[in-house]
Amino acid sequence: MNWLFWFYWFGVIVFGARFLFQVALLIYSAYRNPVIIDGPYRIVEVTGDKAPCSFGNTIFINPAAYEWETYNQILLHEKIHIREKHTLDIVAAELVLIFQWFNPFVWLYRREIESNLEFLTDDKLMQQKKVDKKAYQLSLVKVSAPHFPLSLTTNYNQSILKKRIAMMNIKRSNLHTAWKYFFLMPLFAFLACLLNEPAAKSQSQPHVKVKPDVRSHDIETEGSWFATLKGDKISIQFRSDGDADDEHNFSGNSYKLSELSTVPKDGAANFKITRDAGTIDFTGTFQGTTGMGHYKFVADKSYGESMNAELKEKLDDRDLLVFFFVDVQKGFVRMLKSEGYTDVTKDEVIPVAALGIDQAYIHSMKNSGYKDVSLQNLIPLKALGIDEKYVAEIRSAGYKDVTTDQLVSFKAQGIDKEYISKVRQLKGTEDKKDGDDADDIVSFKAMGITEEFINSFKAIGLNHIPNEALVSFKAVGVTPEYIKSWQSLGYKDIDPEEFVGMKSQGVTPEYLKSFTDMGYKDIKPENLVAFKALSITPEWVHSFEALGYKEIDMDILTGLKAQNITPEFIKSFQDIGYKDVSMEEIVSVKAVGVTPEYVKEMKAKGFNYNSLQKYVTLKSID
Repeated sequence: MNWLFWFYWFGVIVFGARFLFQVALLIYSAYRNPVIIDGPYRIVEVTGDKAPCSFGNTIFINPAAYEWETYNQILLHEKIHIREKHTLDIVAAELVLIFQWFNPFVWLYRREIESNLEFLTDDKLMQQKKVDKKAYQLSLVKVSAPHFPLSLTTNYNQSILKKRIAMMNIKRSNLHTAWKYFFLMPLFAFLACLLNEPAAKSQSQPHVKVKPDVRSHDIETEGSWFATLKGDKISIQFRSDGDADDEHNFSGNSYKLSELSTVPKDGAANFKITRDAGTIDFTGTFQGTTGMGHYKFVADKSYGESMNAELKEKLDDRDLLVFFFVDVQKGFVRMLKSEGYTDVTKDEVIPVAALGIDQAYIHSMKNSGYKDVSLQNLIPLKALGIDEKYVAEIRSAGYKDVTTDQLVSFKAQGIDKEYISKVRQLKGTEDKKDGDDADDIVSFKAMGITEEFINSFKAIGLNHIPNEALVSFKAVGVTPEYIKSWQSLGYKDIDPEEFVGMKSQGVTPEYLKSFTDMGYKDIKPENLVAFKALSITPEWVHSFEALGYKEIDMDILTGLKAQNITPEFIKSFQDIGYKDVSMEEIVSVKAVGVTPEYVKEMKAKGFNYNSLQKYVTLKSID
């Protein structure tokens, strides 16, 4: 332990020194090379074959290495990193790594932080209309470098280039499809609990509950036991010696009394339980129906050697204790291999055996048409009780090509043939038509859409609401009363999706009225959604009237708010002589980063223009 202590601190010193060296090198490079001050950004011009990067508010780039379009896109990209303060995220991850250098998950965490920051930056850049996606992706290919020694910087790392391009081209989940992931959360939680404490089933004991990895709970091969007799069963809890906290380190199991070498009675209790993996010897005392004492697990040597050979892994006695708990019999792995699962690991064997996935169940799934079903797919199928009968029932309902994932979704939501027929009746058809896919059925069940819910909208004239819209209505709380409140204002032909957008943003008739009172007419739902999303209020609009701007176009208002333009910002240009600046000009000025200080600086260099638009052009090529 003393040796490990000093080895740990040696690692901390090494990685700490590496961190300080990088900081020093960046500071030296930032103030040794020529620099251009661009508002809050410092653009340091480096030389040589070095990939561009940023640290703090400083961008390091060799301008001679890139054509203008690529150079400009690099600057836009790195400025986003700086505005979002991504350096803080990277430094925080590096500090964690210094003190957790031995932990492989910290290295993975550090790498994923870097990847995520690049994904976020690419996404923000793609939202700018002046950036062409294909041209930007081509620039990434040109700029990316296979290696970059300074991990403290945001940089163009070639290792995640394919992922970045894939992320930029992936289809976004909209409001109407994103909700579908939520119904899986209870299932994932269930499976997580299941894999931490699966129900083992065997001929000798059909209802054993165990922890598949006792090592994670420090259950050793010997320790203390606590037992309770009930009927023809005995429930035993195991705890490692030296664990005083009763809330931890237990593995509870139930066994039939027939598995015990002798049935314990009042007084001294000495009995054994033997399975293929080995034998547990129990010594202690019993009083009435409860007992306690000491246990010791002795692994079966030949069983261990056989499993080592089958799994091509070295199992120790604690691994074999887990195999004992879930009753992995000697020929179990061979059976899995005979069914085509040739690369089985101990971590797969445990939940498969614990759930009682035997040869008969595997055959039943293959006979149902799932010839290549994986062990990972068999686990949720078995856990949810999906069998040949259930598969046949779902197929008879019209889903001939139902996948194992869809079966899991159906079963987790309690969907059967009767429910599928009921949903079709709700939708006005008994036949399977376009749109009547598995997701529709699951979404109806997950959101609790009933006949009463659908009829409540038919009562106000909405007879053909699309399935996705119905689900979205339920998800965000669109009610007939909400729709009627808009119909009474003349909004009679609003698309259902627009109702979803307004409701999700909290747009109300009162909010609409606050703008109609200002003189705005024919306001579209999308305007209201954008206004609400950006927190545009009548008071904010009035704040521009003092500068002479009346009846500002609603699209322009959205642009002003999106760019965070304030009356003070406009007045700062009026103060230097630009009195009649249009709102369109103001938006473009803000978008490219033109400021009064920049205008003064350019005028001092001889660029004396009467139009701010010319400074926008100048800034774009600066």
